[in-house]
Amino acid sequence: MPDPRDFNAYWMPFTANAQFKSVPRLFASAAGVYYTTDDGRQVLDAASGLWCTNAGHCHPKIVEAIRTAAGELDYAPSFQAGHPRAFALADRVADMLPGTLDHVFFTNSGSEAVESALKIALAYHRRNDEASRTRLIGRVRGYHGTNFGGISVGGLVNNRKDYTPLLPGVDHLPDMLNISENAFTKGQPEQGVDLADVLEEMVALHGGETIAAVVVEPVIGSGGVVIPPLGYNERLREITREHGILLIFDEVINAFGRCGGPTAAEVFNLEPDLICIAKGLTNGSVPMGAVGVQRDIYERFVTGEDIGIEFFHGYTYSGHPLAAAAGEAAMDVFMEDGLIAESQSLISYFEEAVHGLKGCANVIDIRNFGLMAGVELAPCEDGVGKRGFEAFLKAYENGVFFRVSGDVFQLSPPLICDRHHIDTMMEVLGEAINATV
Repeated sequence: MPDPRDFNAYWMPFTANAQFKSVPRLFASAAGVYYTTDDGRQVLDAASGLWCTNAGHCHPKIVEAIRTAAGELDYAPSFQAGHPRAFALADRVADMLPGTLDHVFFTNSGSEAVESALKIALAYHRRNDEASRTRLIGRVRGYHGTNFGGISVGGLVNNRKDYTPLLPGVDHLPDMLNISENAFTKGQPEQGVDLADVLEEMVALHGGETIAAVVVEPVIGSGGVVIPPLGYNERLREITREHGILLIFDEVINAFGRCGGPTAAEVFNLEPDLICIAKGLTNGSVPMGAVGVQRDIYERFVTGEDIGIEFFHGYTYSGHPLAAAAGEAAMDVFMEDGLIAESQSLISYFEEAVHGLKGCANVIDIRNFGLMAGVELAPCEDGVGKRGFEAFLKAYENGVFFRVSGDVFQLSPPLICDRHHIDTMMEVLGEAINATV
């Protein structure tokens, strides 16, 4: 292990830096569903990294694609030039998206994908001579990255409170989580579709002609794995369409098999106006994000006339050659090799296994959808997060890496897991939770 003084320079994101640097947890390598620590221990990954390595770590096809691409083209600009891989990947992504979401704008992360989608929405309405549509609607518990647009429409207090003032003209739909009525529901709860109707109240309050877009995660991930009630997403689509409001699905976590299909939109049989993706797009191997855009939105910008730059937005690394190569290989794994389809057989087993933790000490709710689940613990008297973090450390010591936020364990196993891996995750998590009483 390096000298602890070497840890001082790196200011780690979303981390209790002082605590971590006193007892570091370092991964040296990874393969399949396992990490190997710097001291040689194998640790089962129950979080797919950070919701991103859905096909497992260091997938040979993706590794080889990156290796080959690195020796061919290290970088090419995407402003007034390009390279074939970016166009090829855009075609593959467009084929995966539902309906007429057949144009793709590349970014470097999920945060940038959301930021780009918000800008597209605002600019689109201007091109429709509806410049009054400037209001953005997010949702309580929503996580849409950490840029100013994302935290403005996002609904996680700790991500927002130090950075005010945020974007003006933003409102939020209410929290979908209702433990008192829906605790321990398997899949979508029956109660709560009326929460989507609050959007009608916002239309009445603000005027529909002032609202540009509603942005939601079809299934909330980092906000605690909150499952939409039956009919909720469908109702949002009805209301937004009725009032000319764009619906943005933030599928940075939801896409690439996490919800049981290529996208959550497909699982819910819905067609939003914009879809944000990242994470699984390259299987976490190279940073990349993207926005899937409806054809009619794209055509409001790109008319075929030679009028110069249509959209003054982009990034130095948009469609980066290595990321594009990784994305193409990941698409092969997920779609052509059938990993998403194969993983669907795990969903019912995973559901039963995670709900087997119901009797563990201080577990107040378990919620699941596809291959994602939240296991929520009652906070202890010393404050929110202490019990969860203690259980996280015990599980790590016993060979399984989980993601915990506050007192909610967020499970997102790799799609390549087998039943034995899932059994191990639940056994270790149950023991860790019971040991924190």
